[in-house]
Amino acid sequence: MPRLREVSREDAADDIQKMYGFLFGDRDPVVEPGTATGTPGNWWTVFALVPDCFRHAVEGFRFYRSPKRLLDPMLRELGQTRAGYARGSQFVFSQHCKTMRDLGFSEEQIRAVPVWSTADCFSDLERLVLAYTDALVLDGGRVPEALFDELKEHLTHEEILEFTYITCLYEMHATMSRALRLEYDDVDERVVEVPAPDDAGDILGAVDR
Repeated sequence: MPRLREVSREDAADDIQKMYGFLFGDRDPVVEPGTATGTPGNWWTVFALVPDCFRHAVEGFRFYRSPKRLLDPMLRELGQTRAGYARGSQFVFSQHCKTMRDLGFSEEQIRAVPVWSTADCFSDLERLVLAYTDALVLDGGRVPEALFDELKEHLTHEEILEFTYITCLYEMHATMSRALRLEYDDVDERVVEVPAPDDAGDILGAVDR
């Protein structure tokens, strides 16, 4: 379950209650969780703890889906999906795989997002934005000059800014989902010590000898 308290329908601000209605119908999502896409829906109920935070996040969703955007939605979703995978968020990765499918990506391409550098199913531009996404997420924004110069050969400055902002926004969502154990990121830490048998003795000592 999430690490923070969830906000029930009756305790939510008026505008958030309207969003609850859109997502959950007449249900109280804390008592009866679940969205139409199959997620528990606790991203919304936890973010509702701070209404301004909730509203700011929703404005981010509206920003990237706005008809004012110049960036190709397929490139946008490719960046969001790879950002979710690279940051290790099953929630962000899973949700945006679905949107990739809705936009017309093939099943081969969706399966190849984790291994894009060895896949031959992406265009040159798609490979560029995937490489740029990795520089943003895995290298903390350390982007080789040659990569950026190549990106500018294919996209306008405005499109690059939109891509950068949206991808970094979803890296943040991926990080927060993991930290707060929201949605599909409610998983136990798997890197833990595995106990040796009681009679194992000094294993490393034996190897040293």
